[in-house]
Order: sequence, then structure tokens, then C-alpha cells
Amino acid sequence: MASRRTLFTVPYPAKLTPATILREAQTLLDHGGPDALAMRPLADALGVRPGSLYRHFDSRAALLNQLAEHAADALRDDVTAAAHARTPRAALDAIARAYLHFAHTRPHTYDLLMTPRPEQPPGIKTTAGKHLWNALLAHVGALSGNPDDTGHAVAYWTFLHGAASLQRSGLYGASGPQDGLDIGLNAILDRMERAAHP
Repeated sequence: MASRRTLFTVPYPAKLTPATILREAQTLLDHGGPDALAMRPLADALGVRPGSLYRHFDSRAALLNQLAEHAADALRDDVTAAAHARTPRAALDAIARAYLHFAHTRPHTYDLLMTPRPEQPPGIKTTAGKHLWNALLAHVGALSGNPDDTGHAVAYWTFLHGAASLQRSGLYGASGPQDGLDIGLNAILDRMERAAHP
């Protein structure tokens, strides 16, 4: 009697999509930063061969670029939610808190968004990054009265990024920024209001 053999094959995973790859890549990024995000560990985490990933992303750089786009979208969503139904000044104050919370709780994602890479622009130079900029610009313009108020928008973003960077580096020390963040933020918002009512 001929023996019956069962053939086991490993099919190409039907559920491997760009979305599932990005979700797992985001997890690796959150836990270990960009250095932890290589194609082989990512493939191992997904239970596939590394070559399978290249069906969806032709390089690690392309994957990082997509994650940077998602980071800009996520921060824009936080900004939009924070500003919802608030007056222009209250919206910018709430946006600042949401921005700093994002940078503090998602440091590797924030770094990916803001740090230039040799092979790709930083996330703020992507399409999603430009949408984030436009959202901030609109809220600044609502307070200053100038819908294209690049100067105040740059000052506002520079302050937020500087505060986020100092907090991340630990240079504020054990006492933290104390009232310094409020003093700086209110000074910028006061300047915007004066521009609207000279």
C-alpha cells in the first residue's frame, strides 16, 4: 500500500498588505527607533521572508518615507482635534499642548518626521507634511488676521520644536520647564493678536 504524504507549502501571505507592513514597522519604530527598523527584523515580526516586503516597498528608505507621511498625518489629526470648536487663541494654545504631547509620547516617530535623511526628505517635506504646515498656518492666520502669515507660523513652530527638543534632551533638568513654556507661548500669541489689531 503506497504511503500517503501530506505536502506542506508556505503560501504567500494573503494578508500581507502595505497597511499591515506599516503597522508592524510602526511598532518596531516606536520601540527601538529607526535603527531597529530593518527589513529582516520586520519580515521576522510579520512571519514572512524579507523578499515578500519588497513586493510592497522597494527599499527601507521607501518604507521610512511612508512612515514619515503617516507621522505628519497623525500629528495633523491631533492638531485638528485639539483646535476643534475653540477660539483662535485657545486653539493655538491647545495645539501647542497636543504638539508637545505627540513629541513626548512618540519620540521616534517625531524624530522621523523632523529629521532629514540622506535618501529622503524629512516628513515635513512630504505631501502630508505640507498639509500639516497648512493646518498650522490656517490657525495662525485666524488669530493674526493674515491667512498667509508665514512669519508668525514659523515663529510658532520654531518655538514648539525647540521646546520639544529641549524636553527630549533633558536640558530642562529635574524641575522641568516650569512656567517658561507658558511665557514663551503667550508672548508669541500676544504678538499675533497685536498684528491683528495694530
